[in-house]
Amino acid sequence: MPDGATRAKWDRASKSFDFMNGQGPEKRWGPVKRELFANMEGEVLFLALGTGLDVPLFPAQQSIHAIDISPGMVEQARPRVDAYQGSLEVEVMDVHEMSFPNNRFDQVFTSCTFCSVPDPIAGLSALRRVLKPGGDLYMFEHTGSAYFPFSLMMHLMTPLSRKVGPEMNRDTVNNVRRAGFELRQVNHVFLDVVKTVHAVNPVGN
Repeated sequence: MPDGATRAKWDRASKSFDFMNGQGPEKRWGPVKRELFANMEGEVLFLALGTGLDVPLFPAQQSIHAIDISPGMVEQARPRVDAYQGSLEVEVMDVHEMSFPNNRFDQVFTSCTFCSVPDPIAGLSALRRVLKPGGDLYMFEHTGSAYFPFSLMMHLMTPLSRKVGPEMNRDTVNNVRRAGFELRQVNHVFLDVVKTVHAVNPVGN
């Protein structure tokens, strides 16, 4: 069954998500995301759509299938989805229970997603299942830090932050490895907290 608690949390957040995230954070990281999304080609899975703030940063004329666990988020995203100059199909779906067949997509993209997936290694393993062997995983993520005092601050903040949104101390790069991906590149965008990740679903595993 879909994760009802996670769905409800993000449904609640959907009403204020654009107000909280649509100005400073998006303007600051927009150029980095646009550069990352420029790698889109073939059949693309985008997880998780949210209110669609990333859609204007997608390159035009792509074939993208976007999912999100929250119906409220998808409803808020509709105007941006409808304005996209290409094929952008959207479904409400839990990454842990995706209905896509094995080896469905050429690429998977995430954007500030794996700070919130309840079981990140299981979620990444699910992405491997639907990603073709040799297919690319591209991620824009905020993670925990290895450096004091940021590491302590994030550990202290996470019990509260996870109740209303993301966890602050995820070790996402290591989780990508543990899920069986081969890391190709990790770029630190801000300290060691905001980063882009490129990994590949290995052939023959």
